[in-house]
Amino acid sequence: MPHQTVIPSLRYADANQAIQWLHDALGITEHFVVRDEAGRVEHAQLEWRGSLVMLGELSGNPYDLPHRHGSISMTAESAEQVDAAFARAVAAGATVVQPIEDTDYGSHAFTIADYEGNHWHLGTYDALADQGDDDS
Repeated sequence: MPHQTVIPSLRYADANQAIQWLHDALGITEHFVVRDEAGRVEHAQLEWRGSLVMLGELSGNPYDLPHRHGSISMTAESAEQVDAAFARAVAAGATVVQPIEDTDYGSHAFTIADYEGNHWHLGTYDALADQGDDDS
């Protein structure tokens, strides 16, 4: 599998709450988290099937990313994993943006919004998988 060279990053009002919610809703796990003395998340790397997304808290630092809504797309191993993740996310209070569907491009997928409005898409379509016999 190719090495991940693009890592999305989000900012949350409370990154500890976001980490817990993402774990509860989608099973995303902590890969590496740096907290200050007060326990505030300065930097977090969260993992899903070997890929990372980074997040942190809004800090007021003029060099910090602004708080905007983002969208993260993740690849599942199977339709069953998608179905289980959807049930888990709904049970955790996720807002359903796109219910589970089988797309015309061969994915079994859904999209939810977390409690701050970021979209999380999970489907079986793998953009990095071999897409045919193209020799280019």
